[in-house]
This record gives sequence, structure tokens and C-alpha cells, in this order.
Amino acid sequence: MRIEPDFTPIQRESWPMAEAFYYYTQMAPTSYGVTVKLTVTAARKALKQAGYRFFPAYLYVVTETLRNHPALRVGMKEGVLGHWNCLTPAYPQFHQDTETTSLLWTAHDDSFPAFHRAYLEDTARYGQDHGIITSKGIPPENAYIISCIPWFTFESFALQNHGIKDYYVPSLEAGGFVEENGRVQMPLSVTVHHGTTDGYHLHCFFQELQARFDAPEKWLP
Repeated sequence: MRIEPDFTPIQRESWPMAEAFYYYTQMAPTSYGVTVKLTVTAARKALKQAGYRFFPAYLYVVTETLRNHPALRVGMKEGVLGHWNCLTPAYPQFHQDTETTSLLWTAHDDSFPAFHRAYLEDTARYGQDHGIITSKGIPPENAYIISCIPWFTFESFALQNHGIKDYYVPSLEAGGFVEENGRVQMPLSVTVHHGTTDGYHLHCFFQELQARFDAPEKWLP
């Protein structure tokens, strides 16, 4: 079922991150990035056998995992800080002719086949649009950036957001696969705002994300 965006204001007097948020936004504005290696062997094999593409599966698994981690769903709406119930993946479309990219988005669905189908429909309809934003329009308020650099792999990736104000959702970048001894790994860089996300929050996120890639039978039909 397609997930409709919903926003719940944060009650700062009882929010455990309230002091950290003030410190890392007002006194020492800080964002940081972490790069990990995820094992995607089982997921790639299962997707290939079932006739699905990996990139929309990557979008789906990350977005579905984010639903369980409030620290990674903090946003600002009309000047109010709060949590989105779900984020919308906004991802680039590469144009071989101009070697440029355009930003496209697909609303999340808790059914992987439904999301995969919507992704294919969006890319078929808007994937050839040039310009920084496709004709589908600007991504919704609850969007986050998730991308992939398939042409090479990396040990570390640093995304510089140049101090974008009131932007607290994560940005993710995957790299090319590395296969060794039958095991396929994919680097994943996550950039977050320290005012909302501590290292422990990322630890929990990465653990669940790896578990989902390890057990594709739980989300594949």
C-alpha cells in the first residue's frame, strides 16, 4: 500500500535529542558522514531470479528501513520541527548524451512489487527529461536524496551540503559492487545532521538494513 506522508511535531521538552539539537544547530552546526560495506549477495541473487532490478530494490529497502528509525526522519514543516512517518526517495536519472543527471522521485509503497512497478512507470515517463528536475516536479516535503555511483566503488564518500538550513533527513550514496570469493559487497555512505542523529542511531539503522538485504524472501513475493 502506498504510504501517505504524515507529519508529527516534536515535543522538545521531552525529546531526548533536544539539547544535542540546540548545540549542533546553534552553537556548533555539524553534519557528518559514515561509509559502511553492506553484503548484498542474497538480495542480488533473489532479485535476478525473480526478474527485478537492483536499484529500485535498494531504494525500497533503505526507505522501508528508515520507517523504523525516527532519528532519521526528522524534518521541518512550516517552521515546526517534527517526524515524518515515511520518507520519499528522490534519486538521479543519468543522461548518457549530456553526461548529466535529473532528479526524479517515487512515492514509497510498503509492497516491494508495487514500488518496483511505480519506479518503472516513473522512469519510463520522466527518465528522459533533462534539466535538474524532471517534469514530474519538485520532490515532496518528506523527500530525501538517495543515489548510486555504479561506475566505481569507494572506501569513503563525503557529501558536502554547504550548511543547508533546516535540512535534517539523511542523504545516501551507494558505490559499485565488489565481488570476492562469491560474496558481493556494496559501499554505502550516509550523511546526517548531528543535531538529530548520533552514531548509535546509525548503528541500529545499518544493522536492520543489512538484515533486510540478508533476507530478501521477507519482502520479495
